[in-house]
Amino acid sequence: MELPNLSVIKEISGDDIEFQNSILGIIKEEFTEEVNLFKQNFKAKKYKETSNNVHKLKHKISLLGLKKGLETATEYEIALKKDNIELHHNFLEILDKIHVYLYD
Repeated sequence: MELPNLSVIKEISGDDIEFQNSILGIIKEEFTEEVNLFKQNFKAKKYKETSNNVHKLKHKISLLGLKKGLETATEYEIALKKDNIELHHNFLEILDKIHVYLYD
């Protein structure tokens, strides 16, 4: 099972702990708001806007080392543009994993 981690952030920042903490802080600051907007647009069946929300969240998914999650998010982003919501549950599972990692 793929879990969020700091491997990509560490690779980018080297041994700079302050930089690592800064990136993580920005992710924590933006994540909840972006997820809420994603959920609002999905509930309103605004799938094009939802696709844009997924696109923004993909950066965080990538930074948190979720390679399979990034693949799923990319597929979901494309599918939403065609009003296809089949991957919604899978994407929510990724968001839940990230939430637990960041805030618990």
